[in-house]
Amino acid sequence: MTADVPHQTTASRATDRPGDASPFALGLLLRQAHWRAAALMTEALRPLGIELRHFAVLIVLVDRGSTVQRDLAAATGSDKAGIMRVVDDLERKGLAVRKAVPGDRRVRAVEITPEGIELFDAAHVAAAPLAERLVAELGPGEPEQLTDLLTRFAYPAGGEA
Repeated sequence: MTADVPHQTTASRATDRPGDASPFALGLLLRQAHWRAAALMTEALRPLGIELRHFAVLIVLVDRGSTVQRDLAAATGSDKAGIMRVVDDLERKGLAVRKAVPGDRRVRAVEITPEGIELFDAAHVAAAPLAERLVAELGPGEPEQLTDLLTRFAYPAGGEA
């Protein structure tokens, strides 16, 4: 602690326990919720032979179509090396292909294959019962309310970070 910052004692220390009132509580709670959701979705994807990182790229490809690797990295929160490994995996599995971008020999765009589309659809079928398990403790209308709140939280109207 620096000398010019007054020492303040807080009644609450950051934990990830329900009811924590610290300024870190929301972030910790979101992290815990993410881990739980990721574990269930990983369970859904495992029989299909892919991981969440692979599925994240397939989501972008289905949404945007052919996408250059640097844009895939940005859209999935990956770095250049990480996205190359994921695309390598998807190519090996026949789920995506790299293609040259006209006008720039150095850049490669990634496209989902018909097999990738089939797997994408199968993943949604496999995930449906697990997604229901994820919100089983919520009451009527609460899953939709949670989705609405998280959407507004993640994508604020003013575009703030």
